[in-house]
Amino acid sequence: MNKRMIAFFVGRVLRIEAFLMILPVAVSLFYREAEWITLAVTAVFSYLFGLALSFRKPKNMTFYTREGIMSVAFSWIFMSVFGAIPLWHAVDQIGFTDALFETISGFTTTGASILTEVESLPKGILFWRSFTHWVGGMGILVFVVALLPEAAGDSIYLMRAESPGPSVGKFVPKVKSTAKILYQIYIAITLAEIVALMITGMSVYDASVISFGTVGTGGFAVTNDGCMGFSAAQQWVITFFMIACGANFNVYFLIIARKFRDAFRSEEVIAYLSIYALITILVGINVRHSITGTGDLIRHSMFNVASVMTTTGFATVDFNLWPTFSKILMLVAMFIGGCAGSTAGGVKVSRVTIGIKTIHKEMEHFVHPRSVKIIKFEGKPVEHGVLRGINVYFHTYIAIFAASILLVALDGKDFTSTVTAVLATFNNIGPGLEMVGPTGNFSQFSPFAKYVLMFDMLAGRLELFPMLLLFMPRTWRRQK
Repeated sequence: MNKRMIAFFVGRVLRIEAFLMILPVAVSLFYREAEWITLAVTAVFSYLFGLALSFRKPKNMTFYTREGIMSVAFSWIFMSVFGAIPLWHAVDQIGFTDALFETISGFTTTGASILTEVESLPKGILFWRSFTHWVGGMGILVFVVALLPEAAGDSIYLMRAESPGPSVGKFVPKVKSTAKILYQIYIAITLAEIVALMITGMSVYDASVISFGTVGTGGFAVTNDGCMGFSAAQQWVITFFMIACGANFNVYFLIIARKFRDAFRSEEVIAYLSIYALITILVGINVRHSITGTGDLIRHSMFNVASVMTTTGFATVDFNLWPTFSKILMLVAMFIGGCAGSTAGGVKVSRVTIGIKTIHKEMEHFVHPRSVKIIKFEGKPVEHGVLRGINVYFHTYIAIFAASILLVALDGKDFTSTVTAVLATFNNIGPGLEMVGPTGNFSQFSPFAKYVLMFDMLAGRLELFPMLLLFMPRTWRRQK
């Protein structure tokens, strides 16, 4: 293993994180808050530590899958640790564990919170808390690839280790150019939402913070009631951008490239929108007696289903009070999640779609044993390696999910709260049901349970294996 290369990359990530902290420092200075000192000192400390790791460029800059996976895992861990320092020092009555939980929740775009009251937080700290959504949404390593010329050669291994979904490819021949295109699209969508929210009457600060949470599909809000107090127009804007950011970003590249036919024929996006529409309609029918007015019924149904399916985590109503049928549908939407290549969490629509096609293929094989049926997705045959990867992913997902539930259950909380807390963190959603519902939080869990849930958040965001391989002894052995 090229350990020097891994350290070099982690160091570069920490130096970039230091520069990213300049923005919340500026916000804190603008509002004349003393917390700018904490943010600035953390930024300097992060930069110096990163400089120590990456001061010397390794002679061997080559890295492959194992190095890519380890670089991603360690980058996210160190980034979260340094990112937690401002919250730890600025927020009263929370320890480092809680600050780390909140920061990992931010970077992994989970949105699960241990804070019982956010409106009293300094604006600079609140800005940094939500900005972590935006940084983690597209992926910090994708950002590094876009900036570093040294990583251009084999950096597809970094993108594959960090990008959500069964596979990741390149828009254009050079991975560096693909990373730049991704961030250009990401920034454009973010700015579009900020402008749209400002048109509805929202302040620049609130529009920015909410847009970070929407585009990164995170869910940290600026008020304790989330989006419940926003106007109907503002909720519609957020709904639109949540749905947009749950789609595969490859579609937006195809639109930019004027390949409209390919963009609008995307099988995954069609399946994603179809599942979303079906669940929204069923939920709307089921809760029609709970919400007064047809317009409000449509808006709340569309908003909250979009929120959980894209794993954003915002809410306009407490869906924990909805009928059991609707809550089950919300759990289904949480499990499925958004598209591969989006900022959304969940197991991804592509995996579900291919899984259903695999079941259909096996059923046909029972009826016609001699038939040979090739599974296709997006008009192309699905390779055996992809099918194997999806099967392994589901088996691993179930194993981690079951183990996490057992460990968190040691806290003695009720069944629904325990199961949905794991589901909400593992799928990077944020709110669950009962104790961890839209109006609740995760503060009542023990430190041990919180570390289990932190692992789940990182594992869910990084497609399971980068975090698991950290605990595999063979990972650290030198290749012969």
